[in-house]
Amino acid sequence: MAPIERTATGVWRGDIKGGKGEIDSPSGVLQTTPFTYATRFENAKGTNPEELIAAAHAACYSMAFSNYLSQQGHVPDEIETQATITLDNGSINKMHLVTRGRVPGVDEAAFKRFAEEAEKKCPVSNLLRNGLAITLDATLM
Repeated sequence: MAPIERTATGVWRGDIKGGKGEIDSPSGVLQTTPFTYATRFENAKGTNPEELIAAAHAACYSMAFSNYLSQQGHVPDEIETQATITLDNGSINKMHLVTRGRVPGVDEAAFKRFAEEAEKKCPVSNLLRNGLAITLDATLM
């Protein structure tokens, strides 16, 4: 497969606390999407870089897990993953994945084993792994 490139643009105007920013992506999913100090550090409504990283990881892992299961002969009905990222003292240091799935013909032990193997194959996990502790909980629905 040929290399795939994706882009996004982030703009910040002003100082860190009083300024504001916006994020855009060519796909149109992010269109002048605002973010501020408050959305990042004070839980105000809106997005932030950490939320976007967590969303990317959750989506990528769900796809990687589905692909791995399918390669093992077990096409899932559904894989759902929640990613929780931790920003502590100015550093992102942890990502915790909680994944649940419905996979016909797979028991809980096999599901957990497949989940661990799939995490090793997830491109976003592999990008983040060197500077981040990644933990995983897997539950068959």
